Amino acid sequence: MITIDRLGPDDREAWEVLFRAYIDFYRRVEPDAMYERSWREFQADTRMHALGARLDGRLVGITHFLVHANTSGPDVCYLQDLFTAEDVRGRGVARALIDAVAEWARERGCGRVYWNTHESNATARLLYDKVADNRGFIRYQIELPPQA
Repeated sequence: MITIDRLGPDDREAWEVLFRAYIDFYRRVEPDAMYERSWREFQADTRMHALGARLDGRLVGITHFLVHANTSGPDVCYLQDLFTAEDVRGRGVARALIDAVAEWARERGCGRVYWNTHESNATARLLYDKVADNRGFIRYQIELPPQA
């Protein structure tokens, strides 16, 4: 049975293994300081939030999300990261995490939950097309250098 709950201090090591695998999946490299900062934010649970999925007590999936203002309606929830261990894919873990984020957002009065994925992420998109609407938006981005 899949259980979903907040990540606690004892989850730190297993969370980082999953988060690093997520970063690797998208062929990114992040400094160790990013993992430290994110973990601190998730433990504070004020600006950024995290949930974990467990099967038989093992952490097998993670999601990171945040709420932001919306100019044309209630606040919205952005599901920023979602990742499941390769050996449990197809067993409902990602769907359970998405459902949990949606319920969390609903309880806080958010008007919607949304996320992005790369167009090449065909496996995940099979699920996403079942649980959400693809609204057809294309994302543009400007990278800003860190301020000194």
